[in-house]
Formats: sequence, C-alpha cells, structure tokens
Amino acid sequence: MATTSAKKGTAAGDRVRNASPAGSRSLSTAEERREELISAAIPVFAEKGYHAAPTTEIARKAGISQAYLFRLFPTKEELFVAAAERSTNRMVETLAAAAARAEEQGMEPGDAMGLAYGDLVGSDRELLLMQLHAQAVSPAIPAVREAMRKCFANLYALGSERTGGSAEEMKSWFAHGMLINVMTAINAEEVNEPWAVALTDFEGDCFPRES
Repeated sequence: MATTSAKKGTAAGDRVRNASPAGSRSLSTAEERREELISAAIPVFAEKGYHAAPTTEIARKAGISQAYLFRLFPTKEELFVAAAERSTNRMVETLAAAAARAEEQGMEPGDAMGLAYGDLVGSDRELLLMQLHAQAVSPAIPAVREAMRKCFANLYALGSERTGGSAEEMKSWFAHGMLINVMTAINAEEVNEPWAVALTDFEGDCFPRES
C-alpha cells in the first residue's frame, strides 16, 4: 500500500510539474497579447482620440476578437491608459538616454534632451497625438489624469536631476516642450508666415522646412 501511495504521489507531483510550464506559458502569451494589443491601439487612439476610437477596429488591427480584447483589458479606459503610459514611458526613456549620452560626451544634458524630444515627436506623430489626446481627456477620466501627472513628475525629476535647473528654468524647459507639441500638432512647419517661422525655430529635426 505504501508503495502504491508513493507511486500516486510521484505521479501527482509529475502532473503538477508538467502543468507549471503550460500555465506559465499561458500567462506569458496573455501578456504578449496585451503588449500587441497596446501597439495596435496606439495608432487608432492617436488618430481618433479616446471617445471616437472603436474597440472593434483596435481588435481587428491586433488580429483578435472584440470579446478577447475585453478579456485582456476589461474596459476601453484601461486600454487607453495602457496606451498612454506606453507612449509617455517611451518619451521619458528617450530623454534619459539622450542625457546619458550627453554626459558621456561632455555635452549639456538639457540641450541634448531638448533635441531628442523634438526629434522624437517630429518622427513619431502617433506618440505626440497620443499624448495630446490623453491630456485632453484627463479632466474627465481620473486614471488618465493620474498617468499624465506621473509622466510630468518623471520628466521634472529627470530634467532637474540631469540639468540641476531651478524651478524657473524647469518651467521654461516644459514650456518649450509644450510649444513643440502644439506647433507639431497643427503642422506649423508647413506655413510660411512670420508667426509660424518664429514659433518653429528650434534646433533638430522636429520642424523640417524646405530650403
């Protein structure tokens, strides 16, 4: 009897061990699908905003059913927050990398981060529009508002730490960033008028103009 019990115990243990990788793989696959879904959602939210973006279109772009979309993200709001956080995290990571490179090369981190930001929003319009849409709905959606507050807190911490800038200097740094956002959103570089030329006069590739 003892031998039989031992065999049963061993068999049960084998089943548990064999089940674990499958369970882990299932969790891994779900997480991968979440990341893929966020990638599919960003261009749709960037183009249409939170309210007008259909979850059916996002699901189709991700190659999944709408029902599975809501298994991965129970609400549209949660998916939008995840997309906003992905975009803002990329922005912070890009500026941090630019500051680190500048410090290694003996350059000014603040200037490097400014150039990197201009280049980023100039080359990735979806990231910029995602940011603008998130800011626009922040008054009505607390979770989005909290995500944007976190983004600004991280940017402020990064900027002040790497540049040693005062509060006034940080306000100016943020103001330049907001100006870049607005001018990029309205394609001001396409307008050959004094106001547009003056307000898009930044170094870097954010506002390329034809000679």
